[in-house]
This record gives sequence, C-alpha cells and structure tokens, in this order.
Amino acid sequence: MKVLGLLLVLTVGVSTAEKIVCYFSSWAVYRPDQGKFDVEDIDPFLCTHFIFSFAGLSNHTWEIEVLDPWNELCPWETGGNHCAYQRFVDQKWTNPDLTLLLALGGWNEGSEDYSVMAADPTKRKTFIDSCIALLHTQHFDGMDFDWEYPAARGGKPEDKENYVTLMQEMFLAFKAATPRLMLTAAMPAGKPTIDTGYDITALIPIVDQFHIMAYDYHGSFEDHTHHNAPLCGYKEDTGNDTYFNIDYTVNYYLDLGMPKDKMILGTPMYGRCYVLDNIEDHGMLAPAHLPGPPGPYLRIPGTLAANEICLRLRDDLSCTVVHDPDLYEPYFYCEKDKIWCGYDDEDSIYIKARYAKNLGLAGVVAWTMDEDDFHPTCYEDAFHLINTIKKALDKPAGGDVIDCDATRPAKQINNE
Repeated sequence: MKVLGLLLVLTVGVSTAEKIVCYFSSWAVYRPDQGKFDVEDIDPFLCTHFIFSFAGLSNHTWEIEVLDPWNELCPWETGGNHCAYQRFVDQKWTNPDLTLLLALGGWNEGSEDYSVMAADPTKRKTFIDSCIALLHTQHFDGMDFDWEYPAARGGKPEDKENYVTLMQEMFLAFKAATPRLMLTAAMPAGKPTIDTGYDITALIPIVDQFHIMAYDYHGSFEDHTHHNAPLCGYKEDTGNDTYFNIDYTVNYYLDLGMPKDKMILGTPMYGRCYVLDNIEDHGMLAPAHLPGPPGPYLRIPGTLAANEICLRLRDDLSCTVVHDPDLYEPYFYCEKDKIWCGYDDEDSIYIKARYAKNLGLAGVVAWTMDEDDFHPTCYEDAFHLINTIKKALDKPAGGDVIDCDATRPAKQINNE
C-alpha cells in the first residue's frame, strides 16, 4: 500500500498560479431558502475572473441565445426583466481589475447543434458575429466556450477538426474586435474525450486560457463508489479509471504541449453521492447502484453542494467522515439512509490549489461559487473553500509538492 504524503522540497520558485476563476450559475437565483444566490451575493474581490453561466446556441438562427431573458436581460430588452447581465458586469464599478466572461454551452446544451454549426462556414460566421454583438452590448470581456463535447454526445468525428476551425475564426474575430474580446475554453478531464475531440497543438495559439474541468471523474452513473475529483490515482484503479484523476489529466495535457501559463485547474464545490447496496460495505469501490438523495438547495439526485454537505455533516449524527490513507480527499457515509459521498473539504481543496501553484499552472477554477458555503452557515467566513484556494495561492511556490508518481500510469499520447 502506498501512503500518499507531501514531499518537502529545498528550493522555492516563482509560480504563475495567481488567477482564481469563479463560475456563477445564473439559475442559482431560483434555489430555495439559504441556497438562493443572485449577483449581489458575489464578492467582487473574491476572484480574479467571474464567468456567467450559461448562454446557448439557437438551432434556428445559429446565433448565440440568451437562455433566460426574463432574468438576464433588462425590461427595455426583448423578454427582459431582472438585468442579471448588467448587474453582473457592474461589479467593475467596485473592482475595475475584474475579468468578466460569458460562458456558452454546458452539459445541458449537448453537442449536436454545435457540431452542425461548426461544420458550416456560413453558420460559423453568423454565430461568431452574434457573439461579438452580444458580448459588446452587455459589456462582457469575452467568452468561455464550453462545448461538451466535440465528436461525442451526438457529435461527429470531424468535430475535432471543425472545432479548431471554429475557435480559430472566433479568436481572430475577437482579437480584431474593439474592444478586444478574450476567448477561453472549458476542457474535459478524461483522456478518451480529449483524444477524440481536441487537437491541443492547434488550439494552443488560439485560446487565451484553458479551464480544465478536473471533476466528475466518477459518480452515481457507475456501479461502485469512487471520488468525484481524486488528485491522484487510487491503488485499485483499473482500465480507464487509471486515467481518471487530476494528476494524470494535468500531465497528459502538459505532454500534449499545453503551456502551464494557459492551464487553469478546475476544482468542484460539490460532491458526488451514492446509495450503498450494503451499509456494512462503505469504503472506496463499494457496490452502489443508486444516486444519493437530492439536497435542499441543488435538488439534484447524486449531487450535494458544499453548503448542503456541511449541513448534512452538522445535523446528521449517523454520518462518519473517512480519510482514506490512499486519498487526499475525504468521503462520508451515513447509516440513516446508506448515503455515500466523495467531496472536497478545506484540506483537500488547499492541497489541490498548492498542487497547481507548485506546478506553475496559471491558477484555479471554482465550479461553482454558488455551491460554496457563501452565507456562511458552517464556517466563520463566507466562501470558505474559495478563500482556502486564495490562501494556498498566496503562499510562495515550494515546500509541499504532491507525489502521485506511484499511482500515475504510463501516459499514452494519442491526439492526432
């Protein structure tokens, strides 16, 4: 058994891990009670970048589409009411140094429409022109493109090439725009998805920064427990699971040539939960065939936000927190309803941020800030996990380097 630990290093270097990119879920305004989160709940000095999620793609006009105009647009705009876009960008009156982006896509948007648009030069131009118009009209600094995923989920094999063409045309148009617009990309964590849909070498010069979605490696879509976002490989991982950890993902991208100063490491402000088949078997890789029950705020089976997890652990005396010596991250199980959740706490988030800092990555992503304990309920400070990331990045690089070598399998580069 390999017991993971922090290795002391003798030299202290200068790192570029200074960006903290915080995603904001616009739909969080519809959550009940203490889970409701609106633009005014954002601390404009918490992060260096804020990303408003999500806009979509119309498969009728092939233009960017405002998905919730009643909330996001103003009364003088078609269908508008609550001015969420305007209130979001108005944060710059308080902190002029902010970078404010609009995210396009996401899991619920799927892939098929993006595949159709990217394959057609006329549709691409219509789409790009509409993006520039919306971003300028609403005073965003740029776009975070989150197509999930080229050549998957209804896409086509040629998406890999067409995605590069789309991003190149968008980058050049954004660069020529006045003011110039930033283009970032949300990137998958799994090696098979990377290999199928992304030509990293071609994307490097046309993307300003890459946001690595280093989470959702595991969840209740599987038949056994595993951590949502393991930093290192687990001792009993086999098959594709040997690729499903943060250290492998980061090193794979580095081997494909992605520059450290463009790579920003994603961290989850939530956990993935299961219902155990047998409460007596409650460890890693335990049989579990159902998603955990929804929490009071997200109301999503199989997922609990950090602010829901802290309530569960505070109020449910049947829960036990476990720190497996072969994981940096904790999990808990509760006898009352046989729930099992892998999640990140203050210690594991700190370690992941230090990992990014010591590797010289450009920073850390928090998905999403509205799932942190923002009121706060369980901690003395609001946004406890994100503030922990800030503390970790504020320290000079060196002194606590993560050693995953013994659990990382040999990398097989396959990204033609």
